[in-house]
Amino acid sequence: MTTRTITPEAVAGFRAQLIANSCSVHTIGRYLHDVISYSAFLGGQEVTSETTYAYKQSLVDREYKPSSINTILASLFAFFSFMKWIDCGTQRMIIQRTTYLPEEKVLTEKEYGKLLKAAKNPRDRLLLETLCSSGIRVSELRYFTVEAVKRRDVGVLCKRKNRSVIMPEALCVKLEKFAKERGITSGVIFRGQKGRPLGRKRIWAIMKETAERAGVLASKVHPHNLRKLFARTFLKNGGDMPQLSDVLGHSSIETTRIYIKSTGDEHRKLINSLGLLYREEETPKTITKNPSRKKSRRGKKKKRHY
Repeated sequence: MTTRTITPEAVAGFRAQLIANSCSVHTIGRYLHDVISYSAFLGGQEVTSETTYAYKQSLVDREYKPSSINTILASLFAFFSFMKWIDCGTQRMIIQRTTYLPEEKVLTEKEYGKLLKAAKNPRDRLLLETLCSSGIRVSELRYFTVEAVKRRDVGVLCKRKNRSVIMPEALCVKLEKFAKERGITSGVIFRGQKGRPLGRKRIWAIMKETAERAGVLASKVHPHNLRKLFARTFLKNGGDMPQLSDVLGHSSIETTRIYIKSTGDEHRKLINSLGLLYREEETPKTITKNPSRKKSRRGKKKKRHY
């Protein structure tokens, strides 16, 4: 029986499969990091369901969030599937689904407007507008080329799925003008200093800098929140859930529902407006006339002037 240990060769083979499955660079990096961290925890021990459970408990002891622990376990399960070690997994953390999002995590339209005004330069502002007005993932920005914008058809490939991104006409005009002013005649529109497509880290840095300039909470400002703002605005303006799911490129409407959670404040206003509490009827106030006052008026005699 082969000993189940994590070797550099096994990790390299796992990486090759992730690449063959068209996983994004970010996904590949996260999976490999999680597997290597688990290997370090094992210290040469054999992989078993017991060691995986012990690793999960160590993450709990180190106060990892349940959602983060589940993400790590998902990475390990993918590796176990590749190695055909299915029995080495462990149960994920049970997370109760929340009905609304905390205020500090939701980017509002007003705050988005502040970000646009505070952008350091036209490129950073157009970057935010492109991400938010099209609802794309940050990894899909590299498909926004001069040629695609001219065709008014941006085809993206993400998670082994192809879809066409519909762009607002006003955004296309802005992108064409920006490319012309920068002398970009073909290829990717948003580039770094060396002409390469802007990377995820640089885009995050731009957004954090803009958040600081705008006075918006940094925890609210990241690419995925722009995508969620697009989703909420889409429904607010008459779109329906199946349409939104197609536009965002989701395989399941349940995934789409996560994007449109309202805030606790919105929930509170809605619940307060239901009017389901009993209200005592107010008795109308009756005005009683003062008889003594009436008598006093009758008793007064008009003075006669001669």
